[in-house]
Amino acid sequence: MDTTNEKSAPSQGTLSKTPRPNFNSCAAQRQRLLEALRHGMVSTITARRDLDILSPAARIIELRKHHRIDTVRINQPTDCGKLHCVALYALISEEARHD
Repeated sequence: MDTTNEKSAPSQGTLSKTPRPNFNSCAAQRQRLLEALRHGMVSTITARRDLDILSPAARIIELRKHHRIDTVRINQPTDCGKLHCVALYALISEEARHD
């Protein structure tokens, strides 16, 4: 009996077509989040959906070692329409912190 699978793996979307080494490393996620913060405020939902960062709070904690980032709480609907209280992050300063 032949046990080889002749079918190719299902498509994983755009990310599988373009190899991106370490695309989801913590460093890569921090870089994406910092770049987004340079262009405006980023909510938890936006970071998860648009930046592919499943734990944005952890990346913010790491970024705060070198940047001043403020947080406010907002109510924002998810893609399915449910309203959630989430964090909204704003980059205040990129200067190194000396806490």
